[in-house]
Amino acid sequence: MALELRQQLKLTQKLVMTQQLRQAIKLLQLNRLELSDALQAEIEQNPALEEDLSLPETLETSFSLSSTIEDKSIPMEAEITESVKVSDGLAEINWEDYANNFDSNFSFAHETPPADAPSQFDFISEKPGLSAYLHWQLAHSNLDAAEWAIAQFIVGNLNRYGFLEVDLERVMAETECSSDDAEYILEVIQELDPPGIGARNVSESLYLQLERLGKGKSLAAEIVLHHLPLLETRNYKALAKETGRKKPELERAIHYIIAELTPFPGLPYATDTTNYVVPDVYVRKVDDEYVIQLNDEDIPRLKLSSLYQDMLKKENNLAKESRQYIQDKLKNADWFIKSLYQRQRTIYKVMESILRFQYDFFERGSAYLKPLILKDVADDIEMHESTVSRVTSNKYVHTPQGIYELKYFFSTAIAREGEDDMAAESIKTLIRRMILEEDKDNPLSDNTISEKLAEENIKIARRTVAKYREQLKILPVKHRRHAK
Repeated sequence: MALELRQQLKLTQKLVMTQQLRQAIKLLQLNRLELSDALQAEIEQNPALEEDLSLPETLETSFSLSSTIEDKSIPMEAEITESVKVSDGLAEINWEDYANNFDSNFSFAHETPPADAPSQFDFISEKPGLSAYLHWQLAHSNLDAAEWAIAQFIVGNLNRYGFLEVDLERVMAETECSSDDAEYILEVIQELDPPGIGARNVSESLYLQLERLGKGKSLAAEIVLHHLPLLETRNYKALAKETGRKKPELERAIHYIIAELTPFPGLPYATDTTNYVVPDVYVRKVDDEYVIQLNDEDIPRLKLSSLYQDMLKKENNLAKESRQYIQDKLKNADWFIKSLYQRQRTIYKVMESILRFQYDFFERGSAYLKPLILKDVADDIEMHESTVSRVTSNKYVHTPQGIYELKYFFSTAIAREGEDDMAAESIKTLIRRMILEEDKDNPLSDNTISEKLAEENIKIARRTVAKYREQLKILPVKHRRHAK
């Protein structure tokens, strides 16, 4: 059989992911903080994209998708606010008060600063944490170079709770020290503040705190050293039997442990920052009707650069490369604005569909959440399921029932005989309500909760109840029982 080369024409259709389409998809799945960063980055990179700082003449010219219409009969702010005069400005600032002056001649003796005046330490970019606090104390411990290296290794292996995450064998291997040196440095660190630091577990941490308080041989010390599991499960009857002490003595010791000691001594020095949720959408009830409003507060109004547009229109002597550069930048800027608008429009349509499907939730709460999957919303708004998935990821909505992630409204269905299917989130709400209303002296077990749900025609296994309870971060029955 002979081999030969041939040319053949073939017409095919295929989906090509252009750079603009990739950008639109990327904007769609960004959360609010990431979107703000992406906008600033695009404005910095593309000179043809500008932030429109002028007030829009009409609602249509502004970049907003709010479902409410502004009343144009209301006068502008400039018409109802008095003009600010030059004399209304801030008082003259004494910049010497803010100077980062650490000269040896610097003294506060000549002047007492106001109580609310910022100090130099208010401008430190990073808040000192547990490691910095311990290093500051160790600097006054008169350690030699070898001991300082051991101490640095131990402090570096403390977690955010203040517990040592490595054993002494690892310390000896990494620092090439003897067992006596490792134990000595660990004791030095355990004598630092906060009390209980450098322990290997909660039991040792509590005991170190009791030793610092002079109660190393008390009943409380015996409990935290040898009977902490009984204290965790609140099995006070077994605790009295193991210690041979009477109930009043145990109650005093347990009260002292709870009131005076902390199980995680390093936690108050943690430098973790709190990230607050900012809703992307607001759903408000106005005159018996729900109104959807997008949160556009942090999204600037964008426009094409008028300077670059005028250059294309007026400058006929532009070089070919310069004209092509300006055209490309204007095209990219125009596409970016359209992609941003499309993102907001898609979020609005998805939220509108969710409101239709989950109307009972907005009216009466999470117990009335209905089963819903991404395909239901995708078919409703005539979009692809993957688009709905991107829209609902890391997006939050403020509702009359609280703030929820959009993913929260999608839940699997639990079949019920002779009745409509029920959402898994609704069952979690019922479980939470049962546990809140239970008798604390005789709390409900997972099996009992399963039986109670079965009485309401909700048949789920005990292990499913346990899974839902863990997702709700509710402790098992032995940890919820009150002491008798």
